Amino acid sequence: MTGELTLSSTPRTTLHRLRERGRTDRDELYAIIAAGLVCHLGVVVEGSPVVLPTGYGRIGDALYLHGSSANRSLLAADGQQVCVTITLLDGLVCARAVFHHSMNYRSAVIFGAARLVTDDDERLAALRAVTEQLVPGRWEHARPPTPKELAATAVLAVPLAEASVKVRTGPPKDDPEDYDTGIWAGVLPAALTFGQAEPDPLLSERAAELPEHIRALAGKARGAAGPG
Repeated sequence: MTGELTLSSTPRTTLHRLRERGRTDRDELYAIIAAGLVCHLGVVVEGSPVVLPTGYGRIGDALYLHGSSANRSLLAADGQQVCVTITLLDGLVCARAVFHHSMNYRSAVIFGAARLVTDDDERLAALRAVTEQLVPGRWEHARPPTPKELAATAVLAVPLAEASVKVRTGPPKDDPEDYDTGIWAGVLPAALTFGQAEPDPLLSERAAELPEHIRALAGKARGAAGPG
């Protein structure tokens, strides 16, 4: 599957409200995944719904999540239909009327049968993807996982075949009679920005130099939306 294909259209991915905010280009799904850091995994565990926040990474048309091998939610998801969401907040939309207040956002909702990854090579590639999603360049800089650490880590794969994307951009949309009320209205842009790196007090003299891949993140906004 390539980025040239459109997103799937199924009963689960069909938008029923504000359909004009829907996106059909698969590349927009990939862009949201690339810009985010945290997803939420929805899974039923022993008859009760559980929503688990976790890091993730993408390889091709599979989303990989990871956690402890003792995590009940990840283990219960194996072979089960799950829902994964990723949401990026781009701004708070302040309208003239409370009813029309909103948010500018980019969101992806992914449905599919989850699969616990057991192949060693795929598990290692998935963990690299998760690490690089969070901190690009970190995998090559840090010590790789040991066999014991790998055994303590569960990796879950979710296909990206069935997904929907929804986006809101732009100013508030008020009722015509409210435009002359004199009430301020507009957008407060929002973006996740990293501060300056704080070194571990236990750093040795050999590790005193700040790595370039960490320096590159400091003061930068992650996945900020373009003008809307």
